Amino acid sequence: MSLQTKTIVPSRYITFTIPNPSIHHHYNASHLRIAVLDSSSPSGRTKFGVMVVPVGLESDWVYSTFEGHLQILLCHTDFYRLVLIGNSPDPINPTSHSPVINQKDQSVIQRAFIRLLNDELKPSNQSSTVWFSTRVDMVIRSLVLGRFFGKIIGEMLIEDVEWKLENGVGTEFRRRMRFRKSPYLFETYMKIQPNKTDFVNMEDVEFEIVDDGVLRPSYLTPMVAGLRVNHLLLNRKIQKGIKPTALCLGVGTGALVAFLNSQLGFKVLGIETDVIVLDAAKNYFGFESSNNSRLCTGHPLKMAEKFATQVETDGFHGYILDNGECLNEFDDKFDVVISDLEAANPSVVMKSPSAEIIRKSMLMNIKKLLGVNGVLILDVTIPKERYYDEVITPVMEVFGEMYEIDVENEKYSIVIAASETEFGAFDPSESEFLKTLKKVTGSFPEAVKPILKKR
Repeated sequence: MSLQTKTIVPSRYITFTIPNPSIHHHYNASHLRIAVLDSSSPSGRTKFGVMVVPVGLESDWVYSTFEGHLQILLCHTDFYRLVLIGNSPDPINPTSHSPVINQKDQSVIQRAFIRLLNDELKPSNQSSTVWFSTRVDMVIRSLVLGRFFGKIIGEMLIEDVEWKLENGVGTEFRRRMRFRKSPYLFETYMKIQPNKTDFVNMEDVEFEIVDDGVLRPSYLTPMVAGLRVNHLLLNRKIQKGIKPTALCLGVGTGALVAFLNSQLGFKVLGIETDVIVLDAAKNYFGFESSNNSRLCTGHPLKMAEKFATQVETDGFHGYILDNGECLNEFDDKFDVVISDLEAANPSVVMKSPSAEIIRKSMLMNIKKLLGVNGVLILDVTIPKERYYDEVITPVMEVFGEMYEIDVENEKYSIVIAASETEFGAFDPSESEFLKTLKKVTGSFPEAVKPILKKR
């Protein structure tokens, strides 16, 4: 194998096993699994990167799949090669995990691997320095509740985890949904609590969803705060006894749909690509459909395109689903469309927005679905140097008026596109709706600012 790995071949992915030279007592499998991925554009990159797979996580998608490996490499722009090395995975997927390696052991293990890696895997005429990369995993222990396969989204995992809080003080329990196609970058979760505190193994306790009024994942909160842009419209509707309406493209656990309904009084329609995700939202995350919060299955953007055709016809009495069902409770245009659609290609680091939604034809369809003073809200994780040309310019061409929220200390922004030009984002008065919005989203509404067109 060393002959094959002495040269860099762009985008080449190789996995193999070698007899274990007894590196460490925790790495005691008969064979070690080694996975090698070369950068698609190695020119100018100077570092040979290595990540030691944590004991017990050998079967985790982050470490055992091409998709996970690729996404780790894409996050290290100076690596010409990234090697993952660890015990060979157990052929039976584990249902629980608890870490066994401390920081002192980790340093010993890394030193033990250096000679092996230099001898076998360092390409000729490349930097001889091995750069060890560590993934900060906040999971203390986990319990798999179910593995599922959807025709469209692929393999999906539902698990309960004990999570180390970012401030380093204390832990919390979460139920999360993960996808094999993007195991390193994307997951969605809700907070849970055990029905007893004196337990050792997670298998020995039952958990229940915590409804504390907090929207999770955290990036959804500033998205909701984007409703400041049309708060005057929303306030007028509510004062007249009319529920404002929202269309959510992408559902996940159903948290956003439920939050808009319960906290802000919206009537919400959520569209999710795969029925397996909707089943998980209902069976594992406590989502309950009602006349004011509906979930349906279909390609979100294709459904939006279909709805745009329907709403423009005479005698419109409700959106019609692919199965022929008429949503009579949704018989008008929407006040907001919120997109939570990530890039479908695992070779793309950015999560959102998907390239499809910022096509001009798609933006025109969404604009047709929005009523007067309606808004489109997008989560944007494109690097700042590409942000304006790739997102702002095409969206502004269709909508004209745009706003943003820069999330401090985070690598994303929220973009709000307005279908008309009469807005109250910076109106000095505070509507009752805006007061409520600030209560449930904190200071984010104050961070809304206009995006100016380049000259």
